[in-house]
Amino acid sequence: MIYFISTPIGNMGDMTYRAVETLNSVDVIACEDTRHSMPLLAKYGIKKQLVSYQKFNEASCAEKILSFAKDGKSVAVISDAGTPVLSDPGAVLVKKLIENGVEFTVVPGANALLPALILSGLRSDRFTFIGFLPEKAGDAQRLLESYSSVDSTLVFYCAPHDLKKTVDKLYKALGDRKAVAVKEMTKVFEARYEFTLGGSFDVDERGEFVILVEGNKGEDFANLPVKEHIALYLAEGLSKMEAVKRVAKERGVPKSSLYKYTIEE
Repeated sequence: MIYFISTPIGNMGDMTYRAVETLNSVDVIACEDTRHSMPLLAKYGIKKQLVSYQKFNEASCAEKILSFAKDGKSVAVISDAGTPVLSDPGAVLVKKLIENGVEFTVVPGANALLPALILSGLRSDRFTFIGFLPEKAGDAQRLLESYSSVDSTLVFYCAPHDLKKTVDKLYKALGDRKAVAVKEMTKVFEARYEFTLGGSFDVDERGEFVILVEGNKGEDFANLPVKEHIALYLAEGLSKMEAVKRVAKERGVPKSSLYKYTIEE
C-alpha cells in the first residue's frame, strides 16, 4: 500500500493522529527533502528508511517506489509541507500506481489552499486552483488569459520574494480585480493583505504566499469571439478605442491585450 500523507505547513500541532500512526506503520518514507522532513519525523519518534522524491528526479523515484510496492513494502509519500501532488511532487507516481494496479490512498490534513480561501472572503463555492505561475512572462500570460473569463475565485501559490512580480503578471492578463494575499499561514507571522491587482500595496514580501483573485464578474463572454464582442459596441456607435475599453472591462482583461483590434481594418 502507498500512502500520500499531508504534513503541517508551519504549525507542528497540525499533524494528525492518523498521519503519525501511518508513518509509524510503513516500511519506507519518501520525502521531498529528507533533511527537511527529519525534524518532523524525530518529533514523533518515527524512524524509518527514508528515500528522496523530488521534482527533478520524479520519474526515476516513482519507479523506485513502485518497485518497493511490488516487493510487498508499504510506502508513505510526504512533501516538505502540506499535501503531496498539490504543486508538489507526486502526480507522476499516482499515474504509475494506477497504470500498474497498485493500491494507494490519501491521509488528508494540512494544506495552504483551503485555509487561504476561507481567509480571503472571496467566493468559496466555486474556485480554480492554478498553483505556481510559469517563470516566463509569455507562458504565464497565455495561461492566465485562458482563465480570464472564469467567474470562480482563482488561487495561486507564490514563492518568497516573488509577490510583486506575480501580481504584475496577474494584472497584465486579468485586469484590475480585487485580490487577497495570505502569507505564512499557521506560523507566527501569518498575515492577510487585501488589495487590487492594479493598485498599490504595501506588503512585506518575505515568506510564502497564497494569492486569491476575484473571478470575472461580467457577463459570460467566453463563447463570444473578441471581434464579435467589439462589433456589438461599434454597431452602437462607439469608436474602436471606446469599444475596446468596454470589452476589456467586461472580459476582465487589460486594454493593452486588445489594442491590436484598434488597428485592424
